[in-house]
Amino acid sequence: MTDTTASADAARFTAPGAWREGLRYGLLGLPLAFVALPLYVVLPNHYARSFAVPLAALGAVLLAARLFDAVLDPWIGRWIDRLFARSHRRVLGAGAVAALVLAFGLWGLLFPPPALRGDVVPLLAWAGVLMAVTYTAYSVASVAHQTRGTRLGGNEAQRSRISAWREGLALVGVLTAAVLPGTLGLGATVAAFAVLLALGWWAWSAAVVPTARGLTLGALAHQNTLAHPLRQPRFMRLLVVFVVNGTASAVPATLVLFFVQDRLQAPASVEPAFLATYFLCAALSLPLWVRLVPRLGLARSWLAGMALSVGVFIWAATLGAGDVTAFLIVCALSGVALGTDLALPSALLTGLMDELGERGQREGAYLGWWNFAAKLNLALAAGLALPLLGAFGYQPGARDPQALWTLTVAYCLLPCGLKLLAAALLQVLVIRPAAPRAPLPDTLKAHP
Repeated sequence: MTDTTASADAARFTAPGAWREGLRYGLLGLPLAFVALPLYVVLPNHYARSFAVPLAALGAVLLAARLFDAVLDPWIGRWIDRLFARSHRRVLGAGAVAALVLAFGLWGLLFPPPALRGDVVPLLAWAGVLMAVTYTAYSVASVAHQTRGTRLGGNEAQRSRISAWREGLALVGVLTAAVLPGTLGLGATVAAFAVLLALGWWAWSAAVVPTARGLTLGALAHQNTLAHPLRQPRFMRLLVVFVVNGTASAVPATLVLFFVQDRLQAPASVEPAFLATYFLCAALSLPLWVRLVPRLGLARSWLAGMALSVGVFIWAATLGAGDVTAFLIVCALSGVALGTDLALPSALLTGLMDELGERGQREGAYLGWWNFAAKLNLALAAGLALPLLGAFGYQPGARDPQALWTLTVAYCLLPCGLKLLAAALLQVLVIRPAAPRAPLPDTLKAHP
C-alpha cells in the first residue's frame, strides 16, 4: 500500500511538542481499554463466584450480549459519520453521553441491586439488559474516538504515530485494570475508571479537530453507507488479513492460562507477571515499530511483527514444566510482536480510506465493520480452540503427555499456522498489488 500525502492535521503529531497532541487524542484510549478488562474478564468470574450464577446460563447471556454488540458496530459507525457531517461537537456530545452510560453501566453490572442477588433469573435479566446497554455505549465511544483519529489522515509515519498514541495509552489502561481489582477492590476500580474517563473525554475535546471535507448530511442519507465498505475490494482484502491475523493472536490469549497452569505448571503467584510482561513490552515496542515504518513501510513492518511472533511461538512449543523464566521471555517477545498488531493495521486502514477518497466521509462505516471483525476474532478463537482441545482429549488440570501436547499444539502451533497464512495473504493481497510496476517499453506502448 502506497504512502499518502502528509496532512496539516496529522503533521502536528510529528512536529516539535507532538507529545501534547498525542496525549490529547490518545488519552481516551486508556479508560476505554481499562473498562474492557472488567467487562470481558472480571465480570463472568464475579457473577459465578459472588452470586453463584450457573456457568451455562451465564455463558449464554454473555454470548448473546457480545453478539448484539458486534452486530451493532457497523450501524454505530454509520451513525457516527452522520454526526460528523453535522458537527464535530455533536460527536463530542455523543461521546460524553456514552461515557456517562458506560460508567453507570459498569457500576450497575458489578454491584447489582441487593433484591436481585438471591434469584438467578432476575439477576441474569438485569445483567443481560445492562450488558447490552453498556457494550453499546462502549462501542459508540470507541468508534467515535477511532474515527476522529482516522480523519486526521497523513502519510504512513504520521498515521502510525497517531495509532501508536491511542494503542500505547490503551495498553497502560489494560495494565492498570489488571492491577486495581485485586489490590483496591471493585468499588475503587469503578471510581478510578470514572475519573479516567472524564479526563480522557476532556483531553479528547481539546485535541486537534480534523479539517472538514466530508459529504453533506443529505448525501450520506442518500447513499447506502452501511454496505459501501463491503463493496470495496481493497478494503475486503485488508479485512481478510486482519481477521486471520487477529484470530491467530486471539487463540493464545484465550488459552494462555491453561498453558501456564498445566503445561508449565507455574505457581499462581507468577501469572500476573506473565500478563504484565506481555502488555508492558507491547507498549514499549510501539515507538520502535513507529521508527521502523519510514524504512520498511506499514505493511512490511507488520509482516516483520508476524514473523517475530511465529518464531517466538515455535520456541514456546518446546517449553515444559518449570520453564517459568523462558516463558517470561516468550511473553516479552510476543508482546513486542503485538505492538505491530495494535498500531499498524489501523494505520493501513486510514491510508486505504485516503487513497479511496473516503477520508472525511465514511470513516465510521469502515471502522464499524473493522470493529465487528475484531470482535469476531475473539469469537472465532474460542470457537476454534476450545472445541479442538476437548475433541483431542484435553481437560483443565490434565497431566497426561498426549493431552498436554494437544494443548501445546492449540496454544503454540495453531497460531503459527494462522500467522503464516496471514503473512502470505498480506504479501499477496496487500503488498504485491500496491508495489509500483516498472513502466512498459515504448515498443509495447505503441503495440498494446
